[in-house]
Amino acid sequence: MTSLDKPAADENQDDDRPGDQAVTEAALFEAFGGIRGLVETTVPGLVFITMFTINKNIQAAAIAALVLAGLMTVVRLARKDTVKHAFSGIFGVGFGVVFAMMTGNAKDFYLPGMLYTLGLALAYLVTSAAGVPLLGLVLGPVFKENLSWRTRNPGRKRAYTKASYAWGLILLAKCAILFPMYFWADTAKFGWVTVALKIPPFLLAVYLTWIFLAKAPAPINVIAEMEAREEAEEAEKAAAKEQAAASGSGRHRR
Repeated sequence: MTSLDKPAADENQDDDRPGDQAVTEAALFEAFGGIRGLVETTVPGLVFITMFTINKNIQAAAIAALVLAGLMTVVRLARKDTVKHAFSGIFGVGFGVVFAMMTGNAKDFYLPGMLYTLGLALAYLVTSAAGVPLLGLVLGPVFKENLSWRTRNPGRKRAYTKASYAWGLILLAKCAILFPMYFWADTAKFGWVTVALKIPPFLLAVYLTWIFLAKAPAPINVIAEMEAREEAEEAEKAAAKEQAAASGSGRHRR
């Protein structure tokens, strides 16, 4: 039986797998950017609302937030670190600055992020209902399982589906708070609530994802399978060449 023929891990196996849990924690940390990535996507909004609360100047607050996001991206580039989270932060801040400057409404600084959150929540829910949970598409390559969870690891697929539903519902609940406030709350109150709701829902979603995946069957490392298959093919070719050489040598002696 080849590695491709092996069945997925039994879901009833012991859940106390510290090694698998450590891998899950590391993968989640990598995928979602960790504390630094969270800071890089949160602090510019905090700076904006702080500056606006102090001087009520949209332009000064927007420039301060944009400059800070740019500096964090430059630091990432200088350190040759992963910059996707820093870039996502600066693009988010950039869109927010454009919206706020165009409308003259400081609350519009947060509108692009709110619309993105709503779209992401719907994407999590729709893909989960369709049987292709978004979280599996995002984390599959991180765990080196790619899309093997869809057909070869049903327990893993269920875990991704539960986690994606959790993300979708948490983000939808966040939107249910922010969108009404966008219309009736004053700018300062709305801005501080927006910043306050940046970290807790994210941490809750990541924690639930860790719980679901830590209890799921281990990922099938399709990269390792491909490498093993290639090594087996190379060994077969080498054995065939040796056999052919030995056969030719025998005929020559006769």
